[in-house]
Amino acid sequence: MPELPEVETTRRGLEPHLTGVHLTGAAVRDPRLRYPVPHDLRRRVDGCRVTSVGRRGKYLTVTLDRGGLLFHLGMSGSLRIVSAAEPPRPHDHVDLLLEGGAALRLHDPRRFGCVLFTDAPFESHPLLARLGPEPLGDGFDGGYLFRRSRGRRGPVKAFLMDSAVVVGVGNIYASEALFRAGIRPDRAAGRISEARYRRLAEAAREVLREAIAAGGTTLRDYLGSDGRPGYFALDLAVYGRDRCRTCGAEIRRVRLAQRGTYFCPRCQR
Repeated sequence: MPELPEVETTRRGLEPHLTGVHLTGAAVRDPRLRYPVPHDLRRRVDGCRVTSVGRRGKYLTVTLDRGGLLFHLGMSGSLRIVSAAEPPRPHDHVDLLLEGGAALRLHDPRRFGCVLFTDAPFESHPLLARLGPEPLGDGFDGGYLFRRSRGRRGPVKAFLMDSAVVVGVGNIYASEALFRAGIRPDRAAGRISEARYRRLAEAAREVLREAIAAGGTTLRDYLGSDGRPGYFALDLAVYGRDRCRTCGAEIRRVRLAQRGTYFCPRCQR
């Protein structure tokens, strides 16, 4: 699944192509995504001008001068700028038509993504209203994690991936952050000290910033907005690895909260 760095990479790739541009309509080939594409999407966006392209967690937000569009890339989706005349591939479900003959095209083989229109502010949208702080924002630090973790018996990795606690820290980057902080992913969240949470918060910031700078992590069929993959996967320390780069121990793989989890039994306590 595209995680925060992949979505941020997509946002940065799309922003210069969309900001200030007028939409001339939409072409919906298959509305059966995770949430149905609005039946009147073409009418709603026709003539609107894009004023900004943002991100909230793993959601892309496109602010228009009349309303806004909310995108999610699901498990394997991608957004690209193409010529509107380019024949669609299988699973190219939605085009937003742009002035000048281009289109913003959603490709989503598993149809777990979404394209939604809203008249209300994004922060009040039901999909965004209860999300936790951004991990790269001012509201996220070790003290915050420590306070939110009190009384929690579940594993710290599941706690870190809870979007009501913090948004956008998915499976890959949670594993990497916990490794950098030296914390076993199966430790009970409520039994970790504030000092260790300070290290974890900083590790999460570091790994996300590095991934964004490297263009995100490509797994299977995720592509960035320009069609090129990200390359941060080359620098992953534990996720998908056989041996620890630090101590040489065999990396263990377990399932936590129904997700594959990798950790070093020597470096993480």
